[in-house]
Amino acid sequence: MIAYALRCDKGHEFDGWFRSSAAFDEQCRGGHLTCPSCNSVRIEKAIMAPAVGGTKKSASPAQAAQLRQFATGLRKYVQEHADYVGPDFAEEARKIHYGETQERHIYGEATVEEARELIEEGVDVAPLPPDPDSGN
Repeated sequence: MIAYALRCDKGHEFDGWFRSSAAFDEQCRGGHLTCPSCNSVRIEKAIMAPAVGGTKKSASPAQAAQLRQFATGLRKYVQEHADYVGPDFAEEARKIHYGETQERHIYGEATVEEARELIEEGVDVAPLPPDPDSGN
């Protein structure tokens, strides 16, 4: 099975599981994929994190460089395509989730407890990879 992060032409993001890459392509071409938010059939793969296996081998230098490049690209993508809301992230995410403010992509800071509460409420959240150049 393959999990893909998907996005419709209206910007709604959701996940889909497929038997193979070819199965995704076939369902997409046939109009069998629909957005759960708006029922659009114009679906594409969205940016997603790579699957990381649970092996005990350490990554080769090339693999480490590739992972660092991916994390940097993901951070840059989010920073360019989402609104930074700083420490008000949890409050703003709730407002968006409950329709109290305009739906849009945001990023900011939240405590572990705030993130846990958001997840329990059904708010979609995910941690942003650390900035590899920050030393954290």
